Amino acid sequence: MNDPRAIANYILDEFERDGISVTNITLQKLIYFCHAFHLFETGRPLVSGYFEAWQFGPVHPSVYRAFKKFGASKITERAHRYDPTTNATTEIEPIGDSQAKKIIRSVLARFGGLTAGQLVDLTHAPKGPWHFVVESAKISANLGLRISDHVTIERFKHLKLAVGAAPKIGEPGEDTPFV
Repeated sequence: MNDPRAIANYILDEFERDGISVTNITLQKLIYFCHAFHLFETGRPLVSGYFEAWQFGPVHPSVYRAFKKFGASKITERAHRYDPTTNATTEIEPIGDSQAKKIIRSVLARFGGLTAGQLVDLTHAPKGPWHFVVESAKISANLGLRISDHVTIERFKHLKLAVGAAPKIGEPGEDTPFV
């Protein structure tokens, strides 16, 4: 598993290379999609930690903390590791896994051109992971509204994987390949 902030930094680098600015909400949704596609492709999580069902979709708390100072503005810096015992800030080790990079680039090619609103719409699909966790919390406890990898695997198939007049529903092995 990777530090989710390393994945965030990689996504930011990829977009910067193309001259595209990224906001928190867009970054969070793209990291979640990368994580979900990685789960399907490899059977393993892409990032350590967990996602939570926040108002505008899945959010990884450590990525949120790393970039919250930008609010809704363009992110102009990369995440760093902070050691409170030494008060030192260091760079986060970049991801080295070529398969993970391939999946991330595929997700960015597929979803990177969407607006933040379109990405939120995708993550809020009825019966999808975010919706399932939010609705389940109405009848049973879920600390922090965490979206488990199990729920992601079971419910990701309900997300619309295309935006337009006739969105498709996809899951691995169907006519909407992940990579």
